[in-house]
Amino acid sequence: MELILWRHADAGDSVTDPQDDLERRLTDRGRRQAARVARWLQSRLPERCLVLSSPAPRARETADALAHKVLLDERLLPGATGADVLAVAGWPGQDAKEGRHRHVLIVGHQPSLGEAFSLALGAAQVPQRWTVRKGSLVWLVSRSPDLESPVFLRAAIGPDLA
Repeated sequence: MELILWRHADAGDSVTDPQDDLERRLTDRGRRQAARVARWLQSRLPERCLVLSSPAPRARETADALAHKVLLDERLLPGATGADVLAVAGWPGQDAKEGRHRHVLIVGHQPSLGEAFSLALGAAQVPQRWTVRKGSLVWLVSRSPDLESPVFLRAAIGPDLA
């Protein structure tokens, strides 16, 4: 299975009111970031990639830059844990009989994406607060659990590198 964790692009600074924070939209800079990373992804994503996004406007707008069918999932809203993100993705997807997708792209938020990244790499049993910067993504590949390194990092891209 291949899992791409893409943090929403720039939406300004968070605000103290959770409801106002949830409604933040991408800035002009954020729209440019999302477009750059989406262009990088479009030439690399397989056609049958499942794209899931938090319903928060800033995540939806980031995902929309990809011009791909996007499914919204409430479990990816701010406040999700890293374990929640991996469960939504079906990571590590070793059992194809369960109908899991081979390629899954998640568009979401910090700190849940950083925690999911640390858990997916097996960095610790307790999720670490790794940072995925705004507009950036990490692409992980899960292989047979019998291998010495069952998970590897395929790519880590920021909007300035895409």
